[in-house]
Amino acid sequence: MAVTVHLAQQDDADALLGRSPLAALTGMLLDQQVPMEKAFSGPLVIAQRMGADDLDAHAIAAADPEAFAALFAEKPAVHRFPGSMAKRVQQLCAYLVEHYDGDAEAVWRDAPSGKDLLARLKALPGFGVQKAQIFLALLGKQYGVRPTGWREAAGAYGEEGCHRSVADITGPESLLKVRATKQEAKRAAKAKG
Repeated sequence: MAVTVHLAQQDDADALLGRSPLAALTGMLLDQQVPMEKAFSGPLVIAQRMGADDLDAHAIAAADPEAFAALFAEKPAVHRFPGSMAKRVQQLCAYLVEHYDGDAEAVWRDAPSGKDLLARLKALPGFGVQKAQIFLALLGKQYGVRPTGWREAAGAYGEEGCHRSVADITGPESLLKVRATKQEAKRAAKAKG
């Protein structure tokens, strides 16, 4: 896997996301209650603080939880909620070690269908239906992972030409469009509620 992405809007962080399946999964996990660019630059910060050029599921899963949380909390913090997100990243890596021998790409490498891949993603710690669908759309749209029925399994996030999520960010202009779509959805929800 080696693709060009613009999720973190930062060359080094995007290069890691483009070559590391675990970095991409971790960025998606971190993508909540922080700007998307912050979430997707997190994997590079974690790798650097661990003294590595990539993330290693075995090393993260085996890390002392307090030390790993401290690494997250170091200024600037990896996430707005460093303690809880450090725990979630370790849970994700432990799951990958247990079920996929630490190989994040194995989650999608041989998925026979979009429906099966969605089920695999939903089984990951920290991935609910929406996060799993967004990541499935990201895999299909930007990483070339397209098992039969992937767009349908990704729901609205799989639609071509939309600007709903991180799956649709290909540069600064599309990031602004995704933000505008999200703000409009929030306004509409508020008006209903």
